[in-house]
Amino acid sequence: MRAAAFEWLSQQVATHGDVLPREVLAKGFVLDNTRVPLVGPQGIFKPQVLRQAPLSITTSPDGPYDDSFGPDNLLRYRYRGTDPMHPDNRRLRLAMERRLPLVYFHGVVPGKYLATWPIFVVADHPESLAFSVAVGDAQHMGFPVTGSIEDSSFVSEDAASARRAYVTAAVRVRLHQRAFRERVLEAYHRQCAFCSLRHEELLDAAHILPDSEPEGEAAVRNGLSLCKLHHAAFDRYFLGLRPDLVIQVRPDILRETDGPTLVYAIQALHGAKIHFPRREALRPAPQLVEVRYQRFLESNTTPPSS
Repeated sequence: MRAAAFEWLSQQVATHGDVLPREVLAKGFVLDNTRVPLVGPQGIFKPQVLRQAPLSITTSPDGPYDDSFGPDNLLRYRYRGTDPMHPDNRRLRLAMERRLPLVYFHGVVPGKYLATWPIFVVADHPESLAFSVAVGDAQHMGFPVTGSIEDSSFVSEDAASARRAYVTAAVRVRLHQRAFRERVLEAYHRQCAFCSLRHEELLDAAHILPDSEPEGEAAVRNGLSLCKLHHAAFDRYFLGLRPDLVIQVRPDILRETDGPTLVYAIQALHGAKIHFPRREALRPAPQLVEVRYQRFLESNTTPPSS
């Protein structure tokens, strides 16, 4: 059943992308004439088809649980409640003892989850009311993606631990990136801030200041929802954004003669105000825009007129 769930998730990711809507997960799939949902009302979820151990764990972006990564790069998943012997906590402990693979659904915005599998509960911390969870890899952890899931032995404990830490660290970066994208697109009503394009497949969450810089955190106020063309143009300083949120086109690009794409998609933006979130707390941070704009000016031999 777990193998079938993993295969079904692969199909859903191919259809929807790796951020999946809750209604799809709650509906689940049919196996041997039995419907198998993958999420439920509680974070530690066991469908009826399973007798003892859960199938998935879920975090919500606005939920009560403070799930985070520890210094060892392993996920800390909070107990349900404060009783270590709560049935849900006992079931998750059983999954740890039996080394059973599960699915982790990380809530990035309300109703949307980034799915990661297989994951394994690798330690229990009753003193802090949490489990340590590692992300596995079916090929390296000795678990098939499809077929029988009965043989759940690790390849070797040392090799498995190293692999877990590596893969879990990579997933941490992925969670970080996807959460940033979803929150930025949600704030901008899933349209390009420059041209209003609404095809989500063509939208990116662009950083005002790169995330490699101390001030370039993955926060909505450091983001812009941009279509791929305008994201590339913004990153390469074809386009600049003034602190009053008015777009400027680089002077040499304004003077350039080319086809209609340049005219209508780039040059026509000069002097236009961007579409920004209604909530002021989600709008571009003025100090970040100012830093970015100064870099835009410095990239030009002749600063654009105000």
